[in-house]
Amino acid sequence: MNVTPGSVVLSVEIDAGTVQRGDQVMIGGQQFTVRDMHTLASSRKRLEFATGETFTMAPTTILWAARRVPPRLLLRRRRR
Repeated sequence: MNVTPGSVVLSVEIDAGTVQRGDQVMIGGQQFTVRDMHTLASSRKRLEFATGETFTMAPTTILWAARRVPPRLLLRRRRR
């Protein structure tokens, strides 16, 4: 994930369709960073974390993630 220095961390709700590489999620009280992901049957996604562990998200799984975004992206969102 290429993010400029001075990026802003947002808390975002994610599901199997909106999860992104670099998202930091909390599962079972532990923080994991999404390194890679693969689409599976039935709209599921297998997340691969920086630690090497995996997690499969069903289409109905909802998680909260910390996501780094460039500050300019926030300005564009506010102008809409």
